[in-house]
Amino acid sequence: MEKQVRKQITLYCDGSSLGNPGPGGYGGILEYHGRQKEYSGGDTYTTNNRMELQGVIEGLKLLKEPCNVEVVSDSSYVVKAINEWLDGWIKKGFKKVKNVDLWQRYLEVSKPHQIHATWIKGHDGHLENERCDKLARDEAERIKKSMNLPGDKG
Repeated sequence: MEKQVRKQITLYCDGSSLGNPGPGGYGGILEYHGRQKEYSGGDTYTTNNRMELQGVIEGLKLLKEPCNVEVVSDSSYVVKAINEWLDGWIKKGFKKVKNVDLWQRYLEVSKPHQIHATWIKGHDGHLENERCDKLARDEAERIKKSMNLPGDKG
């Protein structure tokens, strides 16, 4: 049987929250052979780290077949967890780990893929990271506006 060659995908993502916790958003770009697909979403009451991780999860959910995925993020929390901490967390049953629900969802959606994460400095002119940041912030702002919080003008 012929071994299937996996597609090499780059997943750029970022998360944002207005207040920590507060209204938040994530934004991402999937890139394959120079073609890009953007996605975004958010939550009314969340943290920056949750949105960073949600951005990865939602990007992986868009993949329709097993791929080699390079996750590019300015979140050292997400990058270190994927590359270094996750195996230990699993062995310890996620004791004293925050965002267990999202990490378990990440494990589920990441199963078919080979994943490696790369950290990049945020707000440093990296084109895709700047775009993801804008998508995430726009989503957080949209959610904040829709909530019509007391004291908000507009």
